[in-house]
Amino acid sequence: MIVFGAAVGGPLRFVVDQKIRTYTAKPYGIFTVNILGSFLLGLTYGKVEAGFDLFAIGFAGAFTTWSTFMLDIYLAYELKRHKEAAINLVMSLGIGLLAAWCGLQLS
Repeated sequence: MIVFGAAVGGPLRFVVDQKIRTYTAKPYGIFTVNILGSFLLGLTYGKVEAGFDLFAIGFAGAFTTWSTFMLDIYLAYELKRHKEAAINLVMSLGIGLLAAWCGLQLS
């Protein structure tokens, strides 16, 4: 189940990120997938094991990306876009936590 979820999540992350990058050079695509993934993890937490494996571990695990998030912040910092880096960090963590909480409340 994990492999099936990851087989969809990873490519979908790429598609969403690339589509959003056609409109802006800012890392809004990675922000979007990480927030949606946080919500999905909260929504599926504690559910049936096969469903959790498929959606939370497989799909959301491959759909979201910590490494690209960190790279986006690092590159903004290196380019002396300190405000952009700080906003990305604070908004991603804050809204990500809120999205996970919302998913948990709905589940």
